[in-house]
Amino acid sequence: MPEEVLFKSESDQSREEIASYLRKVADNLDSGNDISLKAGSESVTLNPPARPTFEVKVEREGPAGNMTELSMEFELEWDENASEESSGIGQLEIE
Repeated sequence: MPEEVLFKSESDQSREEIASYLRKVADNLDSGNDISLKAGSESVTLNPPARPTFEVKVEREGPAGNMTELSMEFELEWDENASEESSGIGQLEIE
């Protein structure tokens, strides 16, 4: 199935600003509230299920032998039309 980008935002932020965004998402997840994202004229509101798939990925990108960029991605995934289910390969720990 082709990917459709519903919302995208990318900007340089301080660590404190990023933590504030992530904290708001975490608070909404914890309370079961919708998550609304807005940047300029773009916006989207999501209501993740009680047990979405949570993916964490760390990548190093750049020419071999001269790595130039590290990235850390946090992703929530769920099927819009599926019933609640649980899957996974192991318990994530963040220290």
